[in-house]
Amino acid sequence: MTTANTTGTTMLADGVRAEAAIDLSALNGNLTALRERVQHADLMAVVKADGYGHGALPCALEALAAGVRWIGTATPEEALALRAAGIGPDRARILCWLWTPGGPFAAALRSQLDISVSGQWALDELLAAVRETGIPARVHLKADTGLGRNGAQPHDWPDLVDAALRAQAAGQLDVVGIWSHFAAADEPGHPSIQAQLDAFDTALAYAERAGVRPEVRHIANSPATLTLPHAHYDLVRTGLAMYGVSPIPELGAPADFGLRPVMSLSARLALVKQVPGGHGVSYGHRYHTPGETTLGLVPVGYADGIPRHGSSAGPVQIAGKWYTVAGRVAMDQFVVDLGGDTPGIGEEVLLFGNGERGEPTAEDWAMACGTIAYEIVTRIGARVPRRYHGASQG
Repeated sequence: MTTANTTGTTMLADGVRAEAAIDLSALNGNLTALRERVQHADLMAVVKADGYGHGALPCALEALAAGVRWIGTATPEEALALRAAGIGPDRARILCWLWTPGGPFAAALRSQLDISVSGQWALDELLAAVRETGIPARVHLKADTGLGRNGAQPHDWPDLVDAALRAQAAGQLDVVGIWSHFAAADEPGHPSIQAQLDAFDTALAYAERAGVRPEVRHIANSPATLTLPHAHYDLVRTGLAMYGVSPIPELGAPADFGLRPVMSLSARLALVKQVPGGHGVSYGHRYHTPGETTLGLVPVGYADGIPRHGSSAGPVQIAGKWYTVAGRVAMDQFVVDLGGDTPGIGEEVLLFGNGERGEPTAEDWAMACGTIAYEIVTRIGARVPRRYHGASQG
């Protein structure tokens, strides 16, 4: 049975070791807020990495309920899974962009996926799949405008565009998109931002002079969606922001951008015990109790996605009070020094949430671990069950 506290926030059900509660109403609200911010562009809901740890399919379905018609994944396997789950081409365009040689190009064509092409090898394999299936491809050509990852370099761009146009003239594909990705949009004012926009405009200009008439041009990720309206073009790709986590915490918390965190991570105290001063705690005894105290055992660890870098640093809330991880995070559990407090066995431990109960947030964990909030939410493992509530369609 699931209970609720006085704020209406759902809490752990009886017998549950730990769970990640996913508030789909918050996701819907975030997407609505983001769409209002980009009124002259479409919005893509990015659900790669299992929806940044939130669950790709439930989040994609909620995005559709919110009126989104573009879905983004990294790998083709992620996109094919969404199609297999019933998100057909009549419901959403799905773009996948991280291809490797021998990838499932034929399956992607049969599933009517949008396919990113960053180099000649990928175009060659895609065209072989087109000949095999007889199905023309929908292609987004990616330009490397300065990130240095995927995408064609400026000196290779004309050849890639020209080869794609020859295939288009032969009826083998349609170039429906031109796109790129920022390196430092989360650092407003960084000189690379304007340099990349200039490079993107140059790539677009060549493609359009050559005869490409794309449906969508897109370069904006979550931080650019929030801070660079001139980079919105025809489509923006929102990842972290749609899950209610600020991609630019130096500029503002989620609420400052009209966003609300979607995931709350909780566990139950498995043990509370009194120990003497000087007692070593967890592997390596990197923590010793400063005096007689109580210790609480939290039954989640790095196998569940709790960062080991959170050792002696990660914050939790128990019975309305903050505590810090004592000693090393182990594979399945960690310990907190309760300072003499004696909460009950089975008491809820809030690792992070939306902050409305005064609990830590994913950003608090990111700061404690010296990382980014993207990693905190994305790494929560499959051993932690997800519980969904607030869905628009039940």
